[in-house]
Amino acid sequence: MASDLPVLRDLWDFGDPEGSRKRFEDLAAAPAAEADPGYRAEVLTQIARTYGLQQRFEEADAVLDRVDATLTPQMSAASVRSRLERGRVRNSAGEPAASVPFFTEALEQAQSAGLDDLAVDAAHMLGIVEPDAAGTAWNERALEMAEASADPAAQRWKGSLLNNLGWAYHDRGEHDAARGMFERCLAYHTENGPDDRAAIARWSVAKMDRFVGRTQEALKIQSELLERPDHRDNELEGYAREELAECLLALGRAGEAQPHFARAYELLHTDPWLARDEAARLERLRDLGGLPG
Repeated sequence: MASDLPVLRDLWDFGDPEGSRKRFEDLAAAPAAEADPGYRAEVLTQIARTYGLQQRFEEADAVLDRVDATLTPQMSAASVRSRLERGRVRNSAGEPAASVPFFTEALEQAQSAGLDDLAVDAAHMLGIVEPDAAGTAWNERALEMAEASADPAAQRWKGSLLNNLGWAYHDRGEHDAARGMFERCLAYHTENGPDDRAAIARWSVAKMDRFVGRTQEALKIQSELLERPDHRDNELEGYAREELAECLLALGRAGEAQPHFARAYELLHTDPWLARDEAARLERLRDLGGLPG
């Protein structure tokens, strides 16, 4: 890959797959990318990923079919990325078991080619799709890989992996252990950025505070997060409102909680992933917000 070609990660805005796709499509059509077939194939895999994020799975697979038809043995990174995106499409389509062979193959290929960043990505995805203890073990292995690598791109996975481990422990009811992971995640992003990830980690710490009974501390943090300019009229505000409402409810202040539940529902109910995977959560926000069904 030519050194003057963009780093693919820098073109992503995961909250705007449509805009991200336009950037990748423009890049794929650029003469410099067309002159480097391996790099262009990598770009196309990211276009496929944008479709997957919009639940447009057939279109994602069609792009990956195009990629696979052009792969040569020299295109190691593109081959790994194709396996990764095939797996992500299957997982996003609600078929996590079907994604495992793709992530396993991606991990093996990446390690053979010395692509630490993509190897950690594959291990981290296995941590997401494998159930229970197996998933936790994969996340722990991915974190070890990231910490051991000399590749800065691989090391950048540490924040995400600490976050994933925090939620894995939370799902097992180990809220103090989860809080410890989120504290480490907060420290990592405070030192390395970006600032919005640090804010999300702080939100997660506060949520664990609520689960272990430190509700006043949790309420204070969520209130402070709502003062941030980036928590305005978006999902960040929605999640902070939801947690603030839960804290007020736990403190016996249901009347104060109701408008926050209503505002959280207003901001979150159009999220297609929440609507598909956490319908009961949205229903709770609506009901506690006093909104009509």
